[in-house]
Amino acid sequence: MHLITDLSASPWPPAADGRAQRSVVTIGAYDGVHLGHQAIIEEVRRVAAGLQARSVVITFDRHPASIVRPESAPQQLTDLEQKLELLDATGIDATVLVHFDAEQSHESPRSFVERVLVTCLAARRIVVGDDFHFGSHREGNAIRRALAGGEVELAARMLGRPCQARGVVMRGDQRGRLLGFPTANVQVPSSVCLPADGVYAGWYIRPDGVRHPCAINLGRRPTFYEHADHSILEAHLLDFSDDLYGEPARVEFTHFLRSERKFDGIEALRGQLQHDIDHARSMLVA
Repeated sequence: MHLITDLSASPWPPAADGRAQRSVVTIGAYDGVHLGHQAIIEEVRRVAAGLQARSVVITFDRHPASIVRPESAPQQLTDLEQKLELLDATGIDATVLVHFDAEQSHESPRSFVERVLVTCLAARRIVVGDDFHFGSHREGNAIRRALAGGEVELAARMLGRPCQARGVVMRGDQRGRLLGFPTANVQVPSSVCLPADGVYAGWYIRPDGVRHPCAINLGRRPTFYEHADHSILEAHLLDFSDDLYGEPARVEFTHFLRSERKFDGIEALRGQLQHDIDHARSMLVA
C-alpha cells in the first residue's frame, strides 16, 4: 500500500498518454476498519479495476470529532498504527492520510474536493456507504455499544476480527505476582475504546508476533482499592514466565468470562483467579 501524506501534487507518474493517472476514492474516518468499511473498500477496488484506475482510501490521522467536538468525540476502536495496518491488509492501492487539525477543520468542502480529489488524485469515481455523512458511523457505534456491554464476541463479528488493545507493559504494584498469578500491566491510551470492566480470555501478542493465550482482567480491582480512578488492563499469560517490562504489547479479547467484583479476602480472590485461568485455558487451548 502506498501511503500518501503530500497532497500538493499527483502521487503517481503520468499515464502512458501523458495524462494524470485516475483514481477511485472513498473517504472517511475508517475507525475500526470493520466489515462495513471492508465492503466499501472492496467495491472501490472492483470499480477501480474496471476503470484501470488506482484504488484509494482518504482518511485522517485522528478522528475529526476530536477536533471539532472534543467533548463528545468517540473513543477509538483502533489507533493510527493499527488502522493503517488494517487498510494495508485490504489490498487497497493507496491510503491518503490527511493531517486533521483546527485549520483543516475550517477548509470548505469545495476547497477540499478541488485540492485533494481533483488536483491531487484525479478522482474518477467516489464510493461511500448508503448512510455516509461526515462525522457519523453507525456500524462503529454498534461496535462500541457491544464493547460497553462486554460483548466482545459480537464486536468481533462486526469488526471481522477480535477487539485488540495496544500499549506498553509497565511495572505495576505486582499484586498479581504476590497472589501467585503474575500479570503484564498494559498501559493503553485513554483515547482507545476498551470493553467493559471484567475478566476475559484472549491472546497476548509479543513484538515478534508470537501469540500466548491469556486471562485478562480489565478493571479497578475493588478488592484492593475502594475508589480507583481508572481501569487497568492486566494479562496473565498461561504457562509463561519471561520478563515483559517495557515491550509493546497487543492484547486481543475473545471471550467474556465474568464481571469484575469485590472479594472477601485474598484467599477467595486467589481461588477465583485460578478458576478464571482454568476457564480461559479451556476456551483457548485445544
